[in-house]
Amino acid sequence: MTIGPQRIVCLTEEPTEVLYALGEQDRIVGISGFTVRPAKARKEKPKVSAFTSAKIDEILKLKPDFVIGFSDIQSEIAAALIKRGVEVWISNHRSVSGIIDYVRRLGALVGVADKANAYADDLERNLKFIEQQASTLKRRPKVYFEEWDEPLITSIQWVAELIRIAGGDDIFPERAEKSLAKDRIMANGDEVIARNPDIIFGSWCGKKFRPEKVMQREGWTNITAVRNNQLFEIKSPIILQPGPAALTDGVQEIAAHIQRWAAQG
Repeated sequence: MTIGPQRIVCLTEEPTEVLYALGEQDRIVGISGFTVRPAKARKEKPKVSAFTSAKIDEILKLKPDFVIGFSDIQSEIAAALIKRGVEVWISNHRSVSGIIDYVRRLGALVGVADKANAYADDLERNLKFIEQQASTLKRRPKVYFEEWDEPLITSIQWVAELIRIAGGDDIFPERAEKSLAKDRIMANGDEVIARNPDIIFGSWCGKKFRPEKVMQREGWTNITAVRNNQLFEIKSPIILQPGPAALTDGVQEIAAHIQRWAAQG
């Protein structure tokens, strides 16, 4: 007998990616329009939400028995659905351990805890392997991760943690602890210049990262990463979603850049 919810709407990408990974995609009846992973989800499932807005009437037509969202930003969507009698789960995880726990909890909520635990164990093993590789590096780079350029927004917690796992040191660890983007905004780039990163990663939340624009910022030619042309884009779908992509493709891409940098020393 199949247990757990059978008609699930995912308001963000990460529950969609997890449920597909667990082989439970048939339960999904609606997804976020920003979903890119897995690619086939966009072809198979109706898109009923953005991040800060949703088509409430369209969601209700799907007769969901469970809706999954993320963070306080989706609180109004959740409230509207709850008032219409829909069961909603809003997660608010911001760390690597939180992402792992999210996979386990989501699996338990939909009745496939064993599969979810096995998948979460695989994700943890992948991270431990990358961390072990990083421990052999002869040097660790100072890393600046830019989530947005206007205004400048530094990395969120799970990104800073993945940088450390991959062998680097995020230059703004005190900001990474702030869950809200507004608390990670910098007035200007002076602090980046002062902390002088060896590598700059850009992931402009869906907008193409432009290294040449970064290099032209006032005073940034004094930064080691700029002088050595160590500016790289990490595509937002593989790093800015608090789900499996960040713990697989995202961290692996970061690690590859860091390993190449370390080998040049």
